[in-house]
Amino acid sequence: MAKITKGKTKLKTHKGAAKRFKLTGSGKVMGRHSFARHILTSKSSKRKRRLGKSLELAPGDAAAVHRMLPYGN
Repeated sequence: MAKITKGKTKLKTHKGAAKRFKLTGSGKVMGRHSFARHILTSKSSKRKRRLGKSLELAPGDAAAVHRMLPYGN
């Protein structure tokens, strides 16, 4: 009978993180701004425009997201 060898198990992607963050080709983590969903009347047009663009995550947060996205989804 052939011996079955067990390798490392596959890592699962955190699906919530995969929907919220994208990795760039160079490995940076891009996400969305906070404070851009409601109570927008008190915010200036300039501020709302900036909040609509994506931003690069801080290094500490990016490390956590990298662990959640092992295959760079």
